[in-house]
Amino acid sequence: MIRHSRYLIALLAVSGLFVGACASESEDSSGDAGGAASSDVTACQITDTGGVDDRSFNQTANEGLVQAEDELGVTGKVLESTDEADFEPNLDTFINDDCDLIVPVGFLLDEATQAAAKANPDQKFAIVDVDFFDVDAGEDITYDNVEELTFATDQAAFLAGYAAAGASKTGKVGTYGGLNIPTVTIFMNGFLAGVQQYNKDFDKNVELLGWNGTDGLFVGNFTDTDTGKSYTKDLIDEGADIIMPVAGPVGAGTITEVSERDDPDLGVVWVDVDGCVSLPDDCQYFVTSVEKKMNVAVFDAIKSVVDDAFEGGLYVGTLENDGVDIADYQEWDSKVPDDVKDKVNEYRAAIIAGTQSVEPTIG
Repeated sequence: MIRHSRYLIALLAVSGLFVGACASESEDSSGDAGGAASSDVTACQITDTGGVDDRSFNQTANEGLVQAEDELGVTGKVLESTDEADFEPNLDTFINDDCDLIVPVGFLLDEATQAAAKANPDQKFAIVDVDFFDVDAGEDITYDNVEELTFATDQAAFLAGYAAAGASKTGKVGTYGGLNIPTVTIFMNGFLAGVQQYNKDFDKNVELLGWNGTDGLFVGNFTDTDTGKSYTKDLIDEGADIIMPVAGPVGAGTITEVSERDDPDLGVVWVDVDGCVSLPDDCQYFVTSVEKKMNVAVFDAIKSVVDDAFEGGLYVGTLENDGVDIADYQEWDSKVPDDVKDKVNEYRAAIIAGTQSVEPTIG
């Protein structure tokens, strides 16, 4: 696994943004150990407010737990959070359950996980999508008992933005986020950079609506599909024909709006997981997907505990180590020009080689 200096540099306060029932319930994950080798390791996952079956973020992380059950014979447990007030109690529950590894999923669990890690130095954690950072001190924080699983999703989003710009018929594409937090805006930044590079290469002026590198459209949560549908309607009405929602389950609202338009030129860029796999009935709408392979990182973290090789510190999933990628174009393959596909492949190699920036030009 790759470990290096901090990739995400900002932490934002997000308390109070979600409302809902506080009750949470422990349950076994949906995997079946089948004929897997037996292990006495118990791995315990805590979701953020999107829930384990969000068809995106939490579900992808859970697939790593299910795989560990199937292939390593570990015992898997899941607690779903319906509100951020559930985070601390869920962590306490799993600490008291003597879990060998606790896997909190998402940026929103940052502070609660840090507090739990400090108070329980012998408890192992692998937190998804968080790189601990002390804002006041301006420096990284590392815990021996916490592995931070982060992802350079801007690398893959750059490729998706390039492809979307090349496939657009209107010369406008769109995006919106769930929350204005680094793990969301990193997708949007990469997408914007890809659009800008396409414009430079082909002397075009494709416009990205919904994000300008500093400000944009945000729902305020990861659950309100009605607002996701409304944002998508507005973006399409403004001329965008391909939309990338970075909002977990909220993205279902985008699919609904696009499907109701019944326009073959309207498309969606899905995130976190290959949309054609998680939502096969909607595959016709997906230009591509920005894959954040949390399942691989979670499985590897659990395996390190099984192998007695766990180490705290930072993991960054990249194009080079297959921690991020874009999915095949599937039913959009004929709509993405061949010269654009060729350039996407060239930029994949350039990003891996370190010769291509994925930072957008702002202003």
